[in-house]
Amino acid sequence: MWYNTKAKDLLGIQYPILQGPFAGNLSTVELTAAVSNAGGLGGYGAYAMSPQEIFDVDKQIKAATDKPYNINLWVSDHDIPEAGLTDVQFNKARAVFKPYFDEVGIPLPEKPASFQSRFENQLQVILDVKPKVFSFMFGVPSDDVLEQCRRLGIATVGAATTLDEAVFLESKGVDMIIASGFEAGGHRPSFLKDSESSLTGTFVLLQLLKEKVKTPIIAAGGIATGKGIAAALTLGADAAQVGTAFLVCDESNALPIHKEMLFSDAAKYTTLSRAFTGKLGRGLTSRLATEILGKEENILPFPLQTTFIAPLRKAAIDQEKWDMILFWGGQISPILKHTKAKELMQSLIEETPLYYR
Repeated sequence: MWYNTKAKDLLGIQYPILQGPFAGNLSTVELTAAVSNAGGLGGYGAYAMSPQEIFDVDKQIKAATDKPYNINLWVSDHDIPEAGLTDVQFNKARAVFKPYFDEVGIPLPEKPASFQSRFENQLQVILDVKPKVFSFMFGVPSDDVLEQCRRLGIATVGAATTLDEAVFLESKGVDMIIASGFEAGGHRPSFLKDSESSLTGTFVLLQLLKEKVKTPIIAAGGIATGKGIAAALTLGADAAQVGTAFLVCDESNALPIHKEMLFSDAAKYTTLSRAFTGKLGRGLTSRLATEILGKEENILPFPLQTTFIAPLRKAAIDQEKWDMILFWGGQISPILKHTKAKELMQSLIEETPLYYR
């Protein structure tokens, strides 16, 4: 049967379908549990959460499902240089974004405070609550942490955007590798080279990885239907990760206007931009993202850019200036159909065997 892959046993799931773990307060317990209860692997993006918040969410997920689920963290959760943010850098960013702040009628914010990495403290919670699956982006945890996960029965999943990154992840002994194609919505999880030079399509990357690494592969990016899952499995993937199609479901925490935009004609056009967070990410094309292209040297490092632009985002939402906001979404967005996670899962499960050979 199409669903009898290595992922089924490694992850303890019925169907090799993973829900992308959304960061930025877009994940919910309800969505994670709905996917897991339907036989897939629900995912919760926790990189921005405190250890206590992760502990509390994990407790809620366990109460909502007795099936396996995934908690996702960022190994490298900031891009701030050791010397910190200089006044010169900040003033350049202020100059570039001042017209947008003026347009919505709010003052430019003060220089963002320094950022303290959360990752090391978050790790201890993962080891304490022991989710079935621990996935990570922007690198790989230490050998000691990976060994502890093995001893505790936690399956580890790393994300790669290039063949070199996949080879590196395999050398560390992760259980599965996500082949993250540039079609995907959200941040590009590159970690060996800059994201702009790590833009390989999902199915090309999948084929490269199948030739060069033995670790089971999860295809991610541009997959929203059973037909897409069947294509990934045919090319050798052991599972497929679906992101944007779950993001538009009622159970996600995306704003109603975000979901509305993903179901509109606007979904035909997406852009990779650093303008909104400081990291390269794909979302629906907006005026701000287009106008900032070529000015990346004046964007603050992640997550200081997120902090800096937060008041602008809030004002733009309040004033319904949608062309000044980045709505995360992948290139597959124009064919999205479902608004209920359970119905989407059922559609994926029923459609995949019709195309898998």
